[in-house]
Amino acid sequence: MGMNVGSGSGEGDMMVEMNTTPLIDLMLVLIVMLIMSLPPQTHAVKLDMPVTNNPPPDVPPPVIDIVVDFDGSIYWNSEVVSSGDQLKSYLLQAAKAEPRPEIHLKPNKLAKYDSVAKVLATAQRLGVKNIGILGNEALE
Repeated sequence: MGMNVGSGSGEGDMMVEMNTTPLIDLMLVLIVMLIMSLPPQTHAVKLDMPVTNNPPPDVPPPVIDIVVDFDGSIYWNSEVVSSGDQLKSYLLQAAKAEPRPEIHLKPNKLAKYDSVAKVLATAQRLGVKNIGILGNEALE
């Protein structure tokens, strides 16, 4: 693969280039052997997790269903919520109740995002902790 670029133009000139293919092969073998001899790296994160021995409660917490319908109307356990103040009072009672009830928010698949977000924001402002959103597949 070499080209003779010398001052002589005769056919008897000697090519003085070094063949580097065996050196490259040797270098690649040495790199592979080096990689194989390295110890495997373990990427473990050691965490000291707290140990809790709290038994589960004997009585399951009560469940409250909040349904947001497609037209923006809100139902609290199948009872129509007529105003935002009434929803606030219900949520405030739920936040202070012991044991704290689980609130299941069930928006209709045609409900506006704004209506659902207002219910969630009100619940958050009033300190409701156990709230979950049930998807549309649960309602069908």
